[in-house]
Parts: sequence; C-alpha cells; structure tokens
Amino acid sequence: MTRILMVCLGNICRSPLAHGILESKLPADSFKIDSAGTADYHIGKSPDHRSIAIAKEKGIDISGQQCRQFVVSDFDNFDIIYVMDQSNYDNVVKLARNTEDIAKVKLILKDAQSAKILEVPDPYWGSTQDFEEVFMLLDEACEKISYNLSM
Repeated sequence: MTRILMVCLGNICRSPLAHGILESKLPADSFKIDSAGTADYHIGKSPDHRSIAIAKEKGIDISGQQCRQFVVSDFDNFDIIYVMDQSNYDNVVKLARNTEDIAKVKLILKDAQSAKILEVPDPYWGSTQDFEEVFMLLDEACEKISYNLSM
C-alpha cells in the first residue's frame, strides 16, 4: 500500500482539498491518503467551510476530515509527503531526521508539473473564487499524480 500525506499550513484549506481529491482518484485498497498542517492552529477542527463547499460541489465529501499537525513520525508512516508551498516544504524539512526523510517531501505542483506556478496559493483570506482556483490547481495535480502512481 502506498501512503501519501498532503501538507499545508493549518490543514483546513489546501491539504484537505488535496487529500479528498487524490483519495477520489485512487483505489482505497492500494492507497492511503491523509493530510496535516505545519501549524497547530486548527487541531481537531473540520476543514474550512469553503473547502468543504467547493469539494462537495465537485462531488467530493471532505467534511469528515479532522485537522491535525504534522509530526516527525509522519516520515515513517508515509511514502510521499506533498506540500503546498515553499514555506510548508521548509517547515517539514526542518523536522527531517535524515536525507531519506527529505527525499519524501515534494512540492505538489512541481512534482505533478501541472502549473506554471510551483506553489498552491493559500485561499484562506480570499474569496470563493480563490477556493475554486485552488481546487482546479489541485485537481489537475492530483490527476497527474494518480496517473503516474497507477502506471
């Protein structure tokens, strides 16, 4: 089983969307998908209502997810760790114990080569349109990731 972790700052906007999107594209018996945040702001809470709404609009239910913080043991529990932006990358890599841990961490848009930009913008302070744009970026990235993982 391949285990994939999606990481953003608070684990309420981007990483829950990426978690739900990729989970919807891969068979549950072969892949385990989860998400976490680098900060402890929202531990135990549900994803942002706007992330839940845009996912639901696209046929994906992320309402059952619960926010948690990234921990060092995630390096042991996951094969691939996708981060949403460079700040997330830096924060996760700071916790790495060795080069094997660091090798698991990837910028989701760079790895998927799905956009002109390499970072998923944080829509938290934005509008519904910002959440829509983030969903589209992540959907395209997850489509390429799922294709590559299925090969």
